[in-house]
Amino acid sequence: MAQQVALLGLGTMGIGMAKNLLKAGFPLSVYNRTPAKAQPLAAEGARIAKTPADAARDADVILSMVSDDDASRSTWTGEHGALSGAKANAVLVESSTVTPEWIAELAALAAKHNLDLLDAPVTGSRVQADAGQLIFLTGGNPAALERARPVLAAMSKDIVLLGPTGSGARMKLINNFLCGVQVTSLAEGLAWIERSGLDREQALKVLKNGAPGSPLLGAISDRMVAATYEVNFLLSLMNKDLHYAQRDAATLGIDLRTAKTAEALFSEAARLGFGDKDMSAVIEPLRTS
Repeated sequence: MAQQVALLGLGTMGIGMAKNLLKAGFPLSVYNRTPAKAQPLAAEGARIAKTPADAARDADVILSMVSDDDASRSTWTGEHGALSGAKANAVLVESSTVTPEWIAELAALAAKHNLDLLDAPVTGSRVQADAGQLIFLTGGNPAALERARPVLAAMSKDIVLLGPTGSGARMKLINNFLCGVQVTSLAEGLAWIERSGLDREQALKVLKNGAPGSPLLGAISDRMVAATYEVNFLLSLMNKDLHYAQRDAATLGIDLRTAKTAEALFSEAARLGFGDKDMSAVIEPLRTS
């Protein structure tokens, strides 16, 4: 019999994850703070829950994919939180990009309920979520991971166990720190190209095929040129991730100076109204200044 699954959070990533779970045949309960976003999944076989606790009540694996520490806390805790509805032996999976500090607190709360927690944020954005090609960066008990593996495999191309609880959360912040810094340096470089009069297409061809080239540079430069900013990864969330990265690195005595610079540009773009656009919109303050 297929494992029962609950998925809490149906934003940019959660919708694609839910569809892949349904496609794989898992009985699925979903919860979203804005109920209208959940309704289309009902036609595909999902049960729409009224609260996180309601979604969790029969689930063998309970996943959360929300925006930040505060959203995760409200999803898991309190009278209607998923912890209050979780059954014995359920595996909890926090796939949001949150701080290791909150993961440690959540793991302790889970332990009080005799439940295992995996911190398993993902690499990839909307396209990978839709295609079931995410990579789970996982921390926690290996035995718990094996119990959750069939569920995670339905949404991913790889599942990496990095170490004890908190390892996945920390690795995700390192990953997003490097991405955020590269995106802002690309924004500055592309603005420089545009103002200088260089042929933009030729200049980007040099960069894409040269030492700076990467899958991220290729994808983000195309979005910056198109300037449509359909959301693959929310600008406001990258801004948050850079802030979290600095906080966590500081606990180890590391000052992420490049993250400070990158966060400043993302914050400026958010103030100009681009917070709910794709993170590639970080170039816009440079185009208008």
